[in-house]
Amino acid sequence: MTASLPEELVDAFGRQIRYLRLSVTDRCDFRCVYCMAEEMTFLPRREVLSLEELEQVAAAFVDLGVRKLRLTGGEPLVRRGIVDLARRLGRLPGLEELVLTTNGSRLAAMAAPLRDAGVRRLNISIDSLRPERFRALTRTGDLARVLEGIEAARAAGFERIRLNSVILRGRNDDEVVELVSFARERGLDIAFIEEMPLGAIEEHNRREAFISSADLQERIASHFALEPLGDPAGAAGPARRFRIAGTDSAVGFISPHSNNFCHLCNRVRVTVEGRLLLCLGNEHALDLRELLRRPQGDPFALHRAIADAMARKPERHHFSHGDEPEIVRFMNATGG
Repeated sequence: MTASLPEELVDAFGRQIRYLRLSVTDRCDFRCVYCMAEEMTFLPRREVLSLEELEQVAAAFVDLGVRKLRLTGGEPLVRRGIVDLARRLGRLPGLEELVLTTNGSRLAAMAAPLRDAGVRRLNISIDSLRPERFRALTRTGDLARVLEGIEAARAAGFERIRLNSVILRGRNDDEVVELVSFARERGLDIAFIEEMPLGAIEEHNRREAFISSADLQERIASHFALEPLGDPAGAAGPARRFRIAGTDSAVGFISPHSNNFCHLCNRVRVTVEGRLLLCLGNEHALDLRELLRRPQGDPFALHRAIADAMARKPERHHFSHGDEPEIVRFMNATGG
């Protein structure tokens, strides 16, 4: 590292950026109703970062003080070479934590190889424990395969496994207590996520489907004693977390609408086409792919561009409950 490069990334509001969410694909084998349209057009291969380019991006961020790296998608396990990429990233000097978010559909075969490659923790999406409802919410998903994947992940010995559930009023909000019981019985954590208004969808009305974290917490607290674990901070992510009394399992609430957590934001995203997204709910972005594919010159040009971009990271996002999306990109194009 040259003397002119910072050892850490700090934005204009004094927030230290220690966490990168790196998308390895925009493709997915599900078509979840809150995430994607039923008919999707994915990026041409030439616009997608190669595995080597993804590694270059990750290495630059780690050089600049990022200590946690999450592999996302789309569905990251559909990307050919994902295990080898994880193994290379896990060896980056200075990286403290390599984690991955998945829909679980391919975990039965891949959980053990991912753990051997150095992935320490998993987030697994599961929005229903009822096969027909699960199929309706994912449009293509098979609940049995996801349950097999969860069991394979438990057997593989990950340090921590968290289930993620997006809850929609009138669709799956009646399963909240059942989902907590499922996690608790298996020694897993679970987080409930308010739907994010990304991309135009026709399958449901977001205003009518919205249900707040406070509502869900009240329902859960009527069945389980919840012990607060404090505000989200550091690399822990945006969830407000509670321990289920008498267990090692935690319940989290991620509330981009009702309980804005922007003042604690320590993360940025890089999409699979190389766009550095400085905020989930804004279009502030930088094209890293163009830098990666320039003829070799300054070996630290990528580092400098990343460091300079931090000054453009906005203070907060502004989501509303309206029917029209404020951000037109779908979540699969955003990166987990």
